[in-house]
Amino acid sequence: MKGGKSKAKSDNKLGVKKAAPQTKKEKQAAKDPNKPKRPASAFFVFMEDFRKQYKEKHPNNKSVAAVGKAGGDKWKHLSDAEKAPYIAKAEKRKAEYEKNMDAYNRRQAGEAEDEESDKSKSEVDEEEGSDEEEEDDD
Repeated sequence: MKGGKSKAKSDNKLGVKKAAPQTKKEKQAAKDPNKPKRPASAFFVFMEDFRKQYKEKHPNNKSVAAVGKAGGDKWKHLSDAEKAPYIAKAEKRKAEYEKNMDAYNRRQAGEAEDEESDKSKSEVDEEEGSDEEEEDDD
């Protein structure tokens, strides 16, 4: 037998496995499906209407990029007066979103308090049960 060095690392000899580095997806917290979605900006509200108009004028165009580019060009050339209805819709959606988020945050805070209060209730129940057992022994 030759006394060559082993290529295995010392951690492997001890049976210790190193944790694999976490990916971005693993690092992110799980998303709550009940959380309200963020509202669309004024441009995206405009694009909702623009897509319908564009598809009527260009029924054979299947390119999403072409629709987006044409919408962006048109948005740039709109005056403030022409953008006003879209901005108003976006602000209305934002106000509704903020109201929904406040309600969502209150529910989340309520659930956290309920969990803590459940723990304290069980601790109180255990203490009462031990008092009763002591009384029965007397």
